[in-house]
Amino acid sequence: MEEGFSSIARSYILHREEHRDLRQVKVIYGVRDDLKLPLNTIVVLKKRYLLKDDERDIIETPRELFRRVARAVSEGEANFKSEKKKEDVEERFFKIMADLEFLPNSPTLMNAGTSLGQLSACFVLPVEDSIEGIFDALSNMARIHQTGGGTGFNFSRLRPKGDLVSSTKGEASGPVSFMSIFDQGTGVIVQGGRRRGANMGILRCDHPDIVDFIEAKVQEGAFSNFNLSVAATDEFLEAVKKNDSFDLINPRTKKKVKSMRAKALFDLIV
Repeated sequence: MEEGFSSIARSYILHREEHRDLRQVKVIYGVRDDLKLPLNTIVVLKKRYLLKDDERDIIETPRELFRRVARAVSEGEANFKSEKKKEDVEERFFKIMADLEFLPNSPTLMNAGTSLGQLSACFVLPVEDSIEGIFDALSNMARIHQTGGGTGFNFSRLRPKGDLVSSTKGEASGPVSFMSIFDQGTGVIVQGGRRRGANMGILRCDHPDIVDFIEAKVQEGAFSNFNLSVAATDEFLEAVKKNDSFDLINPRTKKKVKSMRAKALFDLIV
């Protein structure tokens, strides 16, 4: 009996010591944990989501973070004909966050209830076939990343490598070369000042530079700020099934540049 009580006592003492050590570690991180969250959660909240002052010192607790977000999100109820009270929505949203049952996207945690107020995580930006259009998209990307959002681009409108640039009578460098500017720009601008930026790049399967696009990440470290996806058309997939040839079309002239076996292109993709 005494041995049994002794074992329980040792376990209790160890449990108390572990919790004491955990509290001390959280204090070292400079975060007052008023929700008794796991240490890993505290580390992530401090690094990315808890508000800071101009000296970059933490100025809110996890509870205050979730309250800030819940209050801002509940303001949206005013846009709907609903019998739900704003206060009830706020409390429910706060609880599911505090219990770690659900967390909104990063921009919402970063910006809800602040002067930025930018809550969207994903933006799709058009890229027009001109220097002005390309760098407008680059500028918009920088501003979006600055507020914590991610961006997606369809580069299919850009003329292929070697195509005519009428204003200079020179040759176009192609979409893959311009993608490198977006990639490098993303590497410089950290999303919301707190995490690395992220992009999605898309090119149609019938673009003349599609092979260069598919192989763009073969070299280790290339386009590290991009996920790349091929936009597959019904015509392409039918040609794959039939093992037919498939035409690559210049998006500027709408004319065929060359043909290739659809199956060979499909094998490169997968």
